[in-house]
Amino acid sequence: MNGHRKTSAIARATKIFAGVVLFWSCANTAHAHAENVAASDVVIPSFFDPNRKMQKPEPGAVQAIRFITEDDYPPFNFAGPDGALMGFNVDLARAICDELQVACTIQARRWDTFATALAEGKGDALIASLKISPQTRAQYDFSAPYFLTPARFVARAGAAPASGATPEKLAHIKVAVVAKSAHEAFLRARFPQADIRPFDTQEAARAALLNKETDLFFGDAIASAGWLADAAGAGCVFFGGPFIDPAYFGEGVGVALRKNNAPLRHALDYALARVTQSGKYAELYLKYFPVGPF
Repeated sequence: MNGHRKTSAIARATKIFAGVVLFWSCANTAHAHAENVAASDVVIPSFFDPNRKMQKPEPGAVQAIRFITEDDYPPFNFAGPDGALMGFNVDLARAICDELQVACTIQARRWDTFATALAEGKGDALIASLKISPQTRAQYDFSAPYFLTPARFVARAGAAPASGATPEKLAHIKVAVVAKSAHEAFLRARFPQADIRPFDTQEAARAALLNKETDLFFGDAIASAGWLADAAGAGCVFFGGPFIDPAYFGEGVGVALRKNNAPLRHALDYALARVTQSGKYAELYLKYFPVGPF
């Protein structure tokens, strides 16, 4: 996710998470309607096996957690009108601390200072939608993934292809995508018969869909969900998916921490599982994603 926006496309995964259950929902797109999406219209993704028993951390194993994030990546982490940190990651960090009954601080830093801040002990964990990848694993340890970043097609409402979103059914269908992105690479590998139309920017690719130059747009589902919930994306809907191939879209995102801090890593995994089981994760998901990306 974040850092993905500093590179190119966003990410997701499946076989890496034993017991992960993924769901998705089609989105309504008129802005006024999106604000009134009922909980039953958005299906919550779950990333923890409900049958797995997590051992509660020993008392005192973790006494406080100093989280580091950034403040310009809504709806995950951003500064509110009064300058206070807000967002899905911010609220999730607080929920983790509440579950562990430990003191909690959350500070915003620039993305390019994260590694130094963590290495110098200015924080204990990064919760900023950092993508799990071989490169980031070499630098950090991670909690279990708490979010995936799938790819999805978007169509104009009422004008989606009559067939499903399969390689055979989308043969010769015009699809807009950002050039040289993971999404374009995925399309060329998995949908080779589609009429793939690369554009320099996401905005240009979306405009091609709106202007009826293409039949579909393919890209990051989280960015698309935000667009569909806004007036700019009114009149469009998700079509098919989500697509979560880890070879193209990564392994998801987790809380990053310094290497070899087993007590904190275990505590984070335990708290994330408990937050999911208690329904708090679903509450936060519905709060920040009225149009679900899954």
